[in-house]
Amino acid sequence: TFLNGLVHVGDEQRPAGRAGEPPTTELAQSIASLGFTMGRLKTGTPPRLDRRSIDFTRFPEERGDNPGEPFSFLSGRLDMTDRQVPCHLLYTTERVHDAVRANISRSPLFNGQITGIGPRYCPSLEDKVMRFPQRERHQVYLEPEGVDVDEIYVNGLSMSLPRDVQETIVRALPGLEDARVLRHGYAVEYDFIQPTELDRALQAKRLAGLFFAGQINGTSGYEEAAAQGLVAGLNAARLVRAEPPVVLERDQAYIGILVDDLVTRGCLEPYRMFTSRAEHRLSLRIDNADLRLTPIGRAAGLVDDDRWSRFAARRSRLERNRDRSAKGLLEMEISLLDAHLDEATLQAERKYEGYLKREATQLARLRTQDLRLIPMDFEYAGVPGLSREVVQRLSEVRPATVGQASRVPGVTAAAVAIVAARVGRRARIG
Repeated sequence: TFLNGLVHVGDEQRPAGRAGEPPTTELAQSIASLGFTMGRLKTGTPPRLDRRSIDFTRFPEERGDNPGEPFSFLSGRLDMTDRQVPCHLLYTTERVHDAVRANISRSPLFNGQITGIGPRYCPSLEDKVMRFPQRERHQVYLEPEGVDVDEIYVNGLSMSLPRDVQETIVRALPGLEDARVLRHGYAVEYDFIQPTELDRALQAKRLAGLFFAGQINGTSGYEEAAAQGLVAGLNAARLVRAEPPVVLERDQAYIGILVDDLVTRGCLEPYRMFTSRAEHRLSLRIDNADLRLTPIGRAAGLVDDDRWSRFAARRSRLERNRDRSAKGLLEMEISLLDAHLDEATLQAERKYEGYLKREATQLARLRTQDLRLIPMDFEYAGVPGLSREVVQRLSEVRPATVGQASRVPGVTAAAVAIVAARVGRRARIG
């Protein structure tokens, strides 16, 4: 992470990744020397406060779900009664905004010191104050870094103003008058490779056997990095074993959407995975993730016998419960542990039945395009009817299928039809 990372706190600049960590310089130079298209992005972080210097009785508590929703289908119900650590809510004030405005010339985000592009959806405090002057206040959450940790993460207060200004702003927040700053906020710039350099297995097109995953591909967020790590690691192993890559489609998984967006559209800003990016949100639900992906994992050798047997039992039970539900039998075959899982699934299928059928029809039509392969040596420059811009974009991305070509920015439906016809003609001749 953090290729050629440069940290900014006011006018202070130092090569670094995260606080206290060195940047990745030699790897960045090596990648650039291979001819990869590179870019520069920016992210930031808020100050951390000493828990012992805060009177939490001044703030309303914000607790998580109870029972908690587990990440794994193997976890069962989670009773969080005695295990939750609450967050606390507060708001910025005009006094805070005045301090930002009075010192905005000292912010590297606004004085030209930073050139990297930051995320629109997670603006710094400086951005929020200067770009949304009509807002009288902004939410701030005090989030514990852990159960037994004294650091408090001040979510919503990301900034790169000088240290003295940061302390003024923190203590201008009602209830934090005596707060002690353990670590100051900062902005960090870093290099990334344009992910259109990769295929859908996350392998570099210009250098076979080299796979990229995570922040280096222009994404922001640990979950996005982990998802790419699964794809790149799996496909690197399959390449070594001379096996075909595993590619998840957009209608199969959010990972499939993330990867397809990256390698097809590239990054103009740090990429985060939002549900709004999915065309098939009715099908990509939390309750059916195991139904969609466990068989794929099993076929790829990632699911062991124990997990597969548990999944097979869950799938069989769900099928029986679907049948009983369709017949109007109220009492379903559900154990207490699994009731919440099957009952979420069945309710969703009943509630959205008409929409799901319509989505299935659309998917069938779209899948025909995603099954029409475009040869990697296909020459777009020689195809009559394609504009210079379309030829350039398709030559850069090298889409693997006609469906992927249709999602390349700047490529029109007419251009896709021309490419599809040309690919079909070549297949018939060859």
